Amino acid sequence: MTTRRNFLKKTGLATAALATPFQNLFAEMKLQNKMGIQLFSLPKMLSEDFEKGIKMLSAMGYKELELYGPFSFSTEAAKKRWAAVTPQLGFSGSGYFGKDIKDVKKLLSDNGLSTPAMHTDMDTLLNGMDKLGEAAHVLGQKYVTLPSIPDELRKNLDDYKRVAETFNKIGENAKKNGIKFGYHNHGYGIKPMNEQIPLQIILENTDPNLVFFELDIFWTASGGADPIEYLTKYPNRYKMLHLKDMKEKKEFSGDGGNASQWIPLFGNMTTAGDGILDLKGIIKKAKEIGVEHYFVEQDMVASPEIALKRSLDFLKPKI
Repeated sequence: MTTRRNFLKKTGLATAALATPFQNLFAEMKLQNKMGIQLFSLPKMLSEDFEKGIKMLSAMGYKELELYGPFSFSTEAAKKRWAAVTPQLGFSGSGYFGKDIKDVKKLLSDNGLSTPAMHTDMDTLLNGMDKLGEAAHVLGQKYVTLPSIPDELRKNLDDYKRVAETFNKIGENAKKNGIKFGYHNHGYGIKPMNEQIPLQIILENTDPNLVFFELDIFWTASGGADPIEYLTKYPNRYKMLHLKDMKEKKEFSGDGGNASQWIPLFGNMTTAGDGILDLKGIIKKAKEIGVEHYFVEQDMVASPEIALKRSLDFLKPKI
């Protein structure tokens, strides 16, 4: 005899059995929709025709963009630093590439794209947070991220301790402006300095509620460290990931502290899946510890229309 209790029990189990696959499917779709790209991967193309480049990324299947500065609201000091390096780069475009921020917002919306994060500079983070926050809110950006610490601020361990203090202040100010501050590691600070790891000094001396991190897997590996170990040791600190691959195992000639050591390794970057990094394992661990955004970054890659599509096709099933 079928009682009300038995009926509810049976139908409840059936409903749960049916719901579980759909819940898994929706969770998988949600993650896949987060596949993004850092725009420094194709700066020359964007400088020549911003709208064309954005439409190309959308057509490929990218969903999120991470912008890089300086921006129209950046400090004059930041703009001067940028102007000093652009002759060597062969392009000068950055930020909104000469467009009004509202036009950029519409262009992204029309192409099914969003921008949860931007890369900016130390001076603007310290002296222009109000304008930074206003711009982030217009575009719906959650994270404002420092891509590198200026050379003069990281000469020794005491400098790194001061950087951690500064990061806490920036993070607090960012929170007041309704955004979150992140730090993207480059190649320096990963090898030991007087038997201490500078990057770990930053991680362990910053407030986890105010300072977040973006792990660049290529530069971490170039510094001789394992990205999975950092993700494992510091869960919930890393919210973003820069994904690229490495042709062969190579490390900096020294501590990775200056551009003369970085530049020779740019040629060792390659399309995701073509190199030796354990991308599957890295992404698996990243998903376990709460990484929110995954950005392909193939710095100034040749033939972006080919390379960036191949990276996306390789990575998307894993995200």
